[in-house]
Amino acid sequence: MRTIFRWGAVATATLVLAGCASVNIDQAVSATNDSTSGFTQGKLELSRTEQQGQARARLSSELLAKPLSMEDAVQLALSNSPAVQSLLAQSWADMASANQMGRIANPLFTFERTTFGSELELNRLLSFGLLDLLTLPQRVAISRGQIAQAKVQLSASVVEQVTQVRQSWVRAVAARQTLEYANQVNRSAQASAELAKRMQQVGNFTRLQRARQQVFYADAVAQLASSRHAATAAREELTRQLGLTDEQAAQLKLPERLPDLPKEPRQAGVVSANATQQRLDVQMARHQLDVAGKSQGLNLITSLVDVELGIRRDTVFDNAAGTSTPRKGYELGIRLPIFDWGSAKRDAMNAQSLAAANRYESTVRGASSQLRESYSAYRTAYDVARHYRDEIVPLRKTMAEENLLRYNGMLIGVFELLADNRDQISSVTAAINACQQFWLADAALAASMIGKPTATMMAAPAAGAAGEAAGH
Repeated sequence: MRTIFRWGAVATATLVLAGCASVNIDQAVSATNDSTSGFTQGKLELSRTEQQGQARARLSSELLAKPLSMEDAVQLALSNSPAVQSLLAQSWADMASANQMGRIANPLFTFERTTFGSELELNRLLSFGLLDLLTLPQRVAISRGQIAQAKVQLSASVVEQVTQVRQSWVRAVAARQTLEYANQVNRSAQASAELAKRMQQVGNFTRLQRARQQVFYADAVAQLASSRHAATAAREELTRQLGLTDEQAAQLKLPERLPDLPKEPRQAGVVSANATQQRLDVQMARHQLDVAGKSQGLNLITSLVDVELGIRRDTVFDNAAGTSTPRKGYELGIRLPIFDWGSAKRDAMNAQSLAAANRYESTVRGASSQLRESYSAYRTAYDVARHYRDEIVPLRKTMAEENLLRYNGMLIGVFELLADNRDQISSVTAAINACQQFWLADAALAASMIGKPTATMMAAPAAGAAGEAAGH
């Protein structure tokens, strides 16, 4: 009997010590900063104190005081967005829940007091799950695997969040740039329409000639309205990604144009040098497979039987005789597999393990393909944007300069000059779109390299622009 009490005390102490470990969210965030340094610049932080909140507010004010670059937008989102803080807090909760898996359930203490005539009986029972003790090493291993999985998921979520911010910034700046150009086109069209109206009034223009100028102005007005809404929608999308308040949104200033293209694109060799096994999606699938394998062995035992061990100490008081009689012992409760032999649970367990194994294999096989696709989109966008920058736009500029010389030499009239300006519109608009596509593809490629694939739709060039390019 003493051996049982001693063994129970040692087991309880061991379990208590094993369950003392807790999740350190600061270390998890630090690890995420290290693994995604190209995205967070080490600035990711879960704000839990008033001082941290004030520091975040100061940083946000400093960033909003100047035109916001792409990387500044990322830093602003990390410091200001409630969505980022919610992501970190939820990750903490997920890791804490996983940590709970590796802890022993609290023992159950039962106390009974019964009387019969002159007798008083006090019953005390301390019980705990024997299988909890026997399977503790396995459950600790599963718990650690789930925590590791939650950390990888945190890194992947941060990469996705930062990528969304980068792409939203690109769309907002491109929309602003397009709006400015639409304003220029609208003013030119308005002047052309007004001049045509006056020339018709003095008899130098037919109704058809004036209508041609007027329809161009009408199209420019419609395009300006669409561009104005597109700029507003893109700016508001960025505002939501940054988590700005109404006051902060009013302070938001964007650059006038997108950044210039880099001198050289990323090389395919550098991109493919990323080891497939280091990608976040592959790590996630591998952790899921490990946890499924370890859980299978644990569930195999628990699906068959459950054992409860109890240590009992009772005392019987005889009030008439003035005596007390202590009684000691133990109880062993075993759930008998009579109605349910756990076959359904084992089938589900086997299916989950098989699904995890195939999911891992699918992720590994698709990783290289996704990276090649992302690089193809990136390189195509770079080549197209550079073609517009180096070929189409300079040619259009040369044509405009030559037509201006012809106009100054009175070889062509003002409307021929304006017609040539109208021909430039589709080329300039397509050039802005091509630059936007490149920066969107650049953000998507950066995410794919670390293992959070982001789809990038390549916009087809405008028909007018393609036709003009073919004519050169």
